[in-house]
Amino acid sequence: MHRVLILGAGKIGTLISALLADSGSYEVHLGDINSDVVNAVIEAHGLPSLHPHQLDALDPKSLDSQLARHPVDAVISSLPFHCNVGVAEAARRAGIHYFDLTEDVAVTRAVRRIAEGARAAFVPQCGLAPGFVSIAANELIGHFDELRTVKLRVGALPQHPNNVLKYSLTWSTEGLINEYGNPCEAIVAGRRVEVAPLEGLEEIEIDGKLYEAFNTSGGLGSLAETHGARVESMDYKTMRYPGHCAQMRLLMNDLKLNEDRATLKRILENAVPQTLQDVVIIYVAVTGLQDGQLREENYVNKVYPQNIGGRLWSAIQVTTAAGISAVVDLVLSNPGRYHGFARQEDFSLMDVLQNRFGRHYAANVGKEVSAHMVVTGSVGHQRLVRRK
Repeated sequence: MHRVLILGAGKIGTLISALLADSGSYEVHLGDINSDVVNAVIEAHGLPSLHPHQLDALDPKSLDSQLARHPVDAVISSLPFHCNVGVAEAARRAGIHYFDLTEDVAVTRAVRRIAEGARAAFVPQCGLAPGFVSIAANELIGHFDELRTVKLRVGALPQHPNNVLKYSLTWSTEGLINEYGNPCEAIVAGRRVEVAPLEGLEEIEIDGKLYEAFNTSGGLGSLAETHGARVESMDYKTMRYPGHCAQMRLLMNDLKLNEDRATLKRILENAVPQTLQDVVIIYVAVTGLQDGQLREENYVNKVYPQNIGGRLWSAIQVTTAAGISAVVDLVLSNPGRYHGFARQEDFSLMDVLQNRFGRHYAANVGKEVSAHMVVTGSVGHQRLVRRK
């Protein structure tokens, strides 16, 4: 049985703990600074393989003591991005695997440095974007002899928007502001460059519904480094309903709240409701040459809220928790295969979708779109098709 420590009993950490503990293959230790919160999670799940711990993950001595008293094979951080460097350092001292959900570029660079020469795997960016979208894009990239463009687009949206932002808070407000406010990496005309967030506005139509997409930070993960030398353009953009970007530009740029993020966080959390009735949209488009012909391949998927363990979980919770749980499962089930710094593109899309946790990405839940892998064509390329 694998033993893991999950840090943070919030929206995502709670579902990760439920998925792993309910599988029968994991002994899960859930740690949070708030004992009432972690005990409530344990009581709600009622799983004998799930154990509560009160600890301050920002205190290195407390974290080292926890890992010494309760040895585990891996630590999974579902904490805010700025907490992850200390957790990665503790994992290195303990000689165990490390996983996180960060979208922050600076944190990922720090984790890479910490992972140098490690025998255990250090796998940051295991969420949705970066994370699963990188895995899907890498799969399509592998189908081409020569690359031209790679577009990654992801949206976590309310199903029924009814405010001026056409948005509901579906995950970390700090993470959202970080993505909207920090410089974004892209490849333009074959060169890696930084582009401004909330710029590059475009329209995308999926299943007859119109969305907008614009630059946000972190979603490209390590793909630009992995494939940048052979692609003309590559970028990541967040998808929203039309009009959202203009409102966020007003708040963050015109009213200068990007310079006062604490105030912006209070405003958003006081005015924008949370919802479990969301939808996650994943759109990847790759163009290039196959057998001398210019072609395009797409991965398009919509994931809706799902009932897991007798409880309804939002689409962003499902996609994020399922993504990191699948990657954790693949690493721990293949001893010695992964070590040091591991990229999301080191994991096969087929392996993730066929994994017991990753299968939640393929669940249709009675809605209109689900993406599956099939093999088609005389040249033997694996193609993604949409099936109703």
